Amino acid sequence: MTDMPSAAPGGVPPDGAAVRTPAPPRRRNEWRAAVLPTAISIASVVIVFGLLGWWITSAPQWPRVQLQFFNLDAMIAAFPRVLSGFWISLRIWLTALFCMAIWALVLAVLRSLRAPLFTPFRLLVTIYIDIFRGIPALLLVLLFGFGIPALNLPGLPNSGLFWGTVAMILSYSAYVAEIYRSGIEAVHEGQWAAAKSLGLSEWQTMIYAILPQALRNVLPALMNIVVALQKDVALLSVIGVRDAVREAQIYTAQTFNYSSLVVAAALFMLATIPMARLADYVTRKDRERRLQRAG
Repeated sequence: MTDMPSAAPGGVPPDGAAVRTPAPPRRRNEWRAAVLPTAISIASVVIVFGLLGWWITSAPQWPRVQLQFFNLDAMIAAFPRVLSGFWISLRIWLTALFCMAIWALVLAVLRSLRAPLFTPFRLLVTIYIDIFRGIPALLLVLLFGFGIPALNLPGLPNSGLFWGTVAMILSYSAYVAEIYRSGIEAVHEGQWAAAKSLGLSEWQTMIYAILPQALRNVLPALMNIVVALQKDVALLSVIGVRDAVREAQIYTAQTFNYSSLVVAAALFMLATIPMARLADYVTRKDRERRLQRAG
């Protein structure tokens, strides 16, 4: 066996000895692992959307579509009117959101109370939820927006805006009540038993022990309902409410150009996309909280 060359005194290898290359630093590997996937993701997004844009703009009818839907001059001209209608949409949305959250919570609590005394209320709430979940929101808006003002009932407003908002509240509260109820039923039965052992009534148990836990459990699902309600407020345009969509339709009828509808769509996206990302964030935090609790 050939003797391997030994290192010279002082740690210097002798002539002709192979010098070992030091291993790459850990920081370089961590940097590569962090940057490379991001670079690949960005490149793939640019390539896919670039090809999609090229495919659309290379269509023979693209110049006509661009003139009718993406006319910059028409967008600038329609923007003030559509924006004024969009503020009306936001006010309707906030009003409906506040009333829906409270009314749906009342419905869910009444349906979840277990005492025999509340049986008639549970039955009425069940009928209410079945009816308003079974009727499309657009049909409710038409029935309330045109039907109730036509009755000319004394003491009640005849505004289509008012009754259209009421229709949205009644429709969405049926869905939200079931979300609340799912959160209430997800609370462990031991919580009910512990509250009863402390001498709390069923109503006190619901308010102080069950609801705080239930609301925390259903918060991600409620965020998605908030996003959906903001978009469906546009349904009120069918009864003449001059929201963003209605203003865009009026401009289109006057100019025979559809760019105003794109402006309305962009305004709705500016409102809904941040809320959608907030809903994703809340959902992710809720999942992390549940994993930590399980661990």
